[in-house]
Amino acid sequence: MKKVLAINSGSSSFKYKLFSFPDEKVIASGMADRVGLDNAVFKIKLSNGKEYIKNTSIPDQAAAVKLLMEDLQKFNVVKDLKEIAGVGHRVVNGGEIFKDSAIIDDQKLQQIFDLGELAPLHNIPEAMGIKAFKETIPNVPQVAVFDTSYHTSLDPVHYLYSIPYKYYKDYGIRKYGAHGISIDYVAPRAARMMGKNPNIVRLIVCHLGSGASITAVKHGKSFDTSMGFSPLTGVTMGTRSGDFDPSAVQRLMKKTGMSIDEVVDMLNHDSGLLGISGVSSDMRDLIESKKKSAKLARRIFINRVVRYVGAYAAEMDGVDGIVFTAGVGEHDPGIRAGIMASLRFLGLDPDFKANRTDGEKFISKPRSKVKALIVPTNEELIIAREVIRLTR
Repeated sequence: MKKVLAINSGSSSFKYKLFSFPDEKVIASGMADRVGLDNAVFKIKLSNGKEYIKNTSIPDQAAAVKLLMEDLQKFNVVKDLKEIAGVGHRVVNGGEIFKDSAIIDDQKLQQIFDLGELAPLHNIPEAMGIKAFKETIPNVPQVAVFDTSYHTSLDPVHYLYSIPYKYYKDYGIRKYGAHGISIDYVAPRAARMMGKNPNIVRLIVCHLGSGASITAVKHGKSFDTSMGFSPLTGVTMGTRSGDFDPSAVQRLMKKTGMSIDEVVDMLNHDSGLLGISGVSSDMRDLIESKKKSAKLARRIFINRVVRYVGAYAAEMDGVDGIVFTAGVGEHDPGIRAGIMASLRFLGLDPDFKANRTDGEKFISKPRSKVKALIVPTNEELIIAREVIRLTR
């Protein structure tokens, strides 16, 4: 039996799951939180349901990895670190260098750092996580699994911007997309639930979380997707603006004196649901708020999702299923109801009673021409499977 770690690194945290193969069971999971900050926390949850939490100093990613290795042995999850067959890492952007997952050597690690220009909020901490694991358990293969790999099937019609072609050739300015690992799990699962061939069915996957994207899946591949050069564009998100006119950036700079970096920072961190509502970036807070701006933020979010779903249904000459996944998609019935109510014109007949609760299921009526489904995502399992595939 093989054991594989799946890692999702952030700037001050990483989440992990340890799987056994071939049964694909989770035998330990948890996270290191507030790495490099005060009041750092390390959590581990075992397969028997017991959870252990410690408040301790975690100055950097390497210290967090060391804590993880110690706890895996302390709680007899592994008797020897040699039992770990590999570690898989989510990396948001592989640019045009990485078309597929890859075992990471020093050269490839530097390439991931360099691609930080395309996704600075994501690639750099993810590369730091890989570096920490390479230093702590140097004899264990480290595998990078790229969100953008799923979208390498995009046609130039869909990934090119209408700007001088030389900027694409010289600087890689194009649509890359995101959330590919999630869609790689969700789309085939939805097809199976529908009793359809994954390579024939037309799906629109609504990955709705603090980051959100809409992806058209046709013939089992990414056909078009809402996120662009970076994870900033597309639909309204928790703190990100989504689509925004560059001329408005120019006006903001002139009127406020902000630099281009300050405007982009504002669009990433102070916009979206937070910016519109003035309350929070969290949908749960907006539901509880009595402010009109909170309700407006939710309406705008629904509108932007519907806009993309409608466009992609037109691009694919129809759609067979609308799939909801990720934090908001899986757990916010109000958002799902608002989106479905606006999509009746496609032939979607919502089952609002079924929609009131969460869990993997259909939320459209049996005779609905277009199906609506909730499919909880499992990015970590896809990452672990990629480790097995590449290290086999």
